[in-house]
Amino acid sequence: MSGKGNNKKAKYIFVTGGVTSSLGKGIIASSLAKLLQARGLTCTIQKFDPYINIDPGTLNPYEHGECYVTNDGAETDLDLGHYERFLNTPTSQANNITTGRVYHNVITKERKGDYLGKTVQVVPHITDEIKRNILILGETGKFDIVITEIGGCVGDIESLPFIEAARQLKWDLGEKNTLFIHLTLIPYLASAGELKTKPTQHSVKQLSESGIQPDILVCRTEHPIPQEMKRKIGLFCNVSEQDVIEARDAETIYDVPMLMKEERLDSRVLYKLDIYNDKDSNLAAWSKFLDKLKNPKFEITVGLVGKYVELKDSYKSIAEAFIHAGVANEIKVNVKWISSETAEENIEESLAGLDGILVAPGFGERGIQGKINAVKYARENNIPFLGICLGMQCAVIEFARNVVGLEDAHSFEMNPETPFPVIDLMHSQKDVSEKGGTMRLGAYPCKIEKGTNAFKIYGKSLIQERHRHRYEFNNDYLDQFHQAGMITSGINPDTNLVEIVELPNHPFFVGVQFHPEYKSTVEAPSPLFVQFIKAAYQHAVPFIKNSK
Repeated sequence: MSGKGNNKKAKYIFVTGGVTSSLGKGIIASSLAKLLQARGLTCTIQKFDPYINIDPGTLNPYEHGECYVTNDGAETDLDLGHYERFLNTPTSQANNITTGRVYHNVITKERKGDYLGKTVQVVPHITDEIKRNILILGETGKFDIVITEIGGCVGDIESLPFIEAARQLKWDLGEKNTLFIHLTLIPYLASAGELKTKPTQHSVKQLSESGIQPDILVCRTEHPIPQEMKRKIGLFCNVSEQDVIEARDAETIYDVPMLMKEERLDSRVLYKLDIYNDKDSNLAAWSKFLDKLKNPKFEITVGLVGKYVELKDSYKSIAEAFIHAGVANEIKVNVKWISSETAEENIEESLAGLDGILVAPGFGERGIQGKINAVKYARENNIPFLGICLGMQCAVIEFARNVVGLEDAHSFEMNPETPFPVIDLMHSQKDVSEKGGTMRLGAYPCKIEKGTNAFKIYGKSLIQERHRHRYEFNNDYLDQFHQAGMITSGINPDTNLVEIVELPNHPFFVGVQFHPEYKSTVEAPSPLFVQFIKAAYQHAVPFIKNSK
């Protein structure tokens, strides 16, 4: 199924990891794709996760970090957020596949009788299904290069079928059409005062036992790797010296493309894939972004109130959107992570001195009162406020209780007995019993009222933002909210559901039912975050002047 008038034949890069998890395969994959894109090549990245969940949608954020949502409504791994933030191109359902999805597809086929009575086995049926998924994006005709990141560590039982499928594809696709990059760790032993290559040697040996010889080794390290050591690694791991790439710990993930360019990772990849490309990477915009990131003119502190703050990856896209918006304003955004449970009691202490307050998304009752308290504090003290998803719903609940006068107002999710369910279940959700993939997911249109703060922020009357929720603003209470002074400035034109609420007599008070952070990238920061950070800076200015 090649694209009309554009049938590129894709080449495939596989990124595997060894020694330990969390080495940054996603960042290396994103950085390589950015360098290739900057040379004029079209790239996409996909993530294969070895866990048995169909997708991360039902996982607790403490298990796997944030669940990232694509335009087409796929609940995916947080690495897809990195792919989009670096490449500024949207991903889709096809960019994230789990063991669970693979087995689900194979078992569904088996139940339908598609295998004609054959014994269904890991090889060839599971590996064939993995191969089919690896090739889907490449067969669209849109991409020169498809990068596939295989989750987990080489040697894990779970990732063996993925490794085997990749090994088979090397032979299916022929010479110069596949490339294997293996990311390893070169630890530094302080007691011996030296870097050690043995873990890398063992990791490569383990990969070779699965039938894959890496073409390029990317070695994570805290200290520079001497040339002599690169030679030794190459010799023992069967790769040439110039294919041993040093990946030093970076100040920020946005430095990594530049570091990989210095190490000539993209040049080695093109050489090995036999792709002739004489363009130099055009990274002018990226360099400008980095320069502003490292040389801010001002500094502010924003509080993020959420219930998963112990694991920062739970709010990865929000943290990155703060960086993008900060750079757009030439401001360093310091984030104070505030547990919504502690905000239930020590509200003054927790939120004192902040220039802006963001109440984060989430599910469930735990910490809900802390979020409502944070909204009240921001509203009454004229501190710039942004509420996302459940954060917006908390703003609605707080306003209903303390301004509209509906004392026991709540969300039906938290209290089904509430006399005033100002946040309620959508009609389409009332009979849903399963949890996975059943929410309002993906991009939906939102019509913005002219003359509102939301219109000033976005500069247009029709936008599309991504959703991940089950409960909505209850339109039965619209008139009471309008009379009390809360504006519903954004509405879904198809369903009449409320998307944006705001207070016009406040410096910046906006709640959104969608997740603006998902679409924020280096090249296109979220307008909502940009204006929120600008408002937080304007709030801070009098204090900055007074302290001088």
